[in-house]
Amino acid sequence: MLDSLLTPSSSATLVDSPVLYTSSLTEYIRRKTITINIGDVPMGSDYPIRVQSMTTIDTMDTLGSVEQSIRMIEAGCEYVRITAPSVKEAQNLENIRKELRARGYTTPLVADIHFTPNAAELAARIVEKVRINPGNYADRKRFEFIDYTDAAYASELERIRAKFLPLVRICKEYGTAMRIGTNHGSLSDRILSRYGDTPVGMVESALEFLRICEDENYYNITLSMKSSNPQVMVQAYRLLVQRMDEEGLKPYPLHLGVTEAGEAEDGRIKSALGIGTLLEDGIGDTVRVSLTEEPEREAPVAQALIDRYTNRAAESKAITAIKSYPINPFQYTRRVTHEVVNFGGQNVPRVIADFSHTPVSAHNALHPIGHFYLPEPDKWRMNDLGADYIYTGSHPAQFMLPNGLKQILDYAVWQTVSDKVNSFPLLTADTYLQTHLEKGLLHERLNLVQLTLTELSDELLNALRHDHTVVLLISTENAHAMPELRRLFVELINQRLTTPVVVQRTYANIPTEDVPLYAATDVGGLLIDGLGDGIMLSASGQPEASTLKSLNSLSFGILQAARTRITKTEYISCPSCGRTLFDLQETTAHIRQRTDHLKGVKIGIMGCIVNGPGEMADADYGYVGIGRDKIALYRGQQVIKKSVPANRAVDELIELIREDDRWIEPSLVNE
Repeated sequence: MLDSLLTPSSSATLVDSPVLYTSSLTEYIRRKTITINIGDVPMGSDYPIRVQSMTTIDTMDTLGSVEQSIRMIEAGCEYVRITAPSVKEAQNLENIRKELRARGYTTPLVADIHFTPNAAELAARIVEKVRINPGNYADRKRFEFIDYTDAAYASELERIRAKFLPLVRICKEYGTAMRIGTNHGSLSDRILSRYGDTPVGMVESALEFLRICEDENYYNITLSMKSSNPQVMVQAYRLLVQRMDEEGLKPYPLHLGVTEAGEAEDGRIKSALGIGTLLEDGIGDTVRVSLTEEPEREAPVAQALIDRYTNRAAESKAITAIKSYPINPFQYTRRVTHEVVNFGGQNVPRVIADFSHTPVSAHNALHPIGHFYLPEPDKWRMNDLGADYIYTGSHPAQFMLPNGLKQILDYAVWQTVSDKVNSFPLLTADTYLQTHLEKGLLHERLNLVQLTLTELSDELLNALRHDHTVVLLISTENAHAMPELRRLFVELINQRLTTPVVVQRTYANIPTEDVPLYAATDVGGLLIDGLGDGIMLSASGQPEASTLKSLNSLSFGILQAARTRITKTEYISCPSCGRTLFDLQETTAHIRQRTDHLKGVKIGIMGCIVNGPGEMADADYGYVGIGRDKIALYRGQQVIKKSVPANRAVDELIELIREDDRWIEPSLVNE
């Protein structure tokens, strides 16, 4: 057995590694931060990870804002954020705050500011915290490229300092906290011109403002690096932590969130993938899950993500420290693998559906995983969420499977089936080592081998080096699951093994609504770093078709959120706020109804210009509110149609997609 793997590390320190963004890649240790004071609810590593959300009511509606804030607080919000797009809204924060205090609610309020420094300066005298966005607070965003000289760049920084200093000094005088919140889609022209649309640019945008604060000895600060793309978001937070350490800045608390995550399960998956990946490494001091739903529905999701780490250190089994990390955590690179049938190589990650507890005795058994038998023409049809393989364990399917769907069986049963062209064996590591040298005992093209970290041995590694028919199916029972699986990947990389790997996770005795959050973290956190060539999700004793369907959908949803396999339309929709100019939930549902058959198309749905072209940086098309019943339509970040009446806007959006030859009639998709 590999001694280096089986001897638990006595220290969490990363030796001979440039990775500074986490104390340990294998042990759960929360990042140590300073404490910042936000009213009577302090934030930092000496306190629990805080939950927050944002109101969606017009800030000028005092009672509406108060009632919604109370619903949010009672749902678990420890901070309530309210937009203040102009001075009049900033002034009304005082009325909202007074009414909440009169009703006995002392929850700190946060003013959300974008383009209006004077509103921020007023709000900082009223509420406990202000949030500013460096990309549009004192900087410029006109989608222009300017080739700055060093002198011109320095001059711009001085201009920004002059506009920002008044707010810093007011916050310092009044004891008001501040969040410097960078958004991927709203980086200024200046930052984009020098650093590009990258995590590096996001980090530098925040650090420029942070350095001004430190020059003024103002430290009551938290930071955030939000993006609608979880991959970019994770990379930016990691880089921010590393850069603060390298520059000798104070270890400020971090606010975690995936911006414009969307609605329903997709929004939860995307949020968990980004937020959970960082929480796994001990990063994060407050969480906001941005869903296109009522804000009180966000807090329970955030709390469920946080609760997973309450006893993580005590519940985890020791994992050997990673002394040399062969993965760049700040830039996506897929692990190099060789191709085995359609696993690995240049293939997209594959989905395996677990039927080991469900007999596959009739054609309709495959309906939950996207394969449909049509008796009339005697043909099979597959939708975009059609699984690639089914694992039937010890119970082979009782009919010929559709073309393209293959079966995986336990090795002992596989030996007895006649159809070995469309069936492949699953072996334990021990059984594989006993049989791999004997001719005819294994499949000549594909053999899946179950593996945990503790089963990895020199003998197995040597066998894998000479066998290009193996795909590993890795799993763990460690509470610190993702880091243990990551540790296994690191060993394979360090051993220069290119064997494809499928990540398998089984969830038992947890609430159904938490399964997407856990799976998106455990598997998605690996995919973000380029680790994994397939996914297999299981629930303990899962006989129901509804469970099979939900796990299959979840598998594809995780792959989509990690941007490793695009199988459906993606909606980048903001969670709504007091700036929103139309009913976001209703509009998003309507757009989804008309366009959800457009596989791979990304559509941004933004309630106002603040969350417009910037926040949908990753979208192909945009639907942005610019006035009451007025919509602007975008292609990427370029406005194509202005002031479109809301009752025609969806049709005009479809016409824009049609002009680009990306429109498909729904009837053709469903045939």
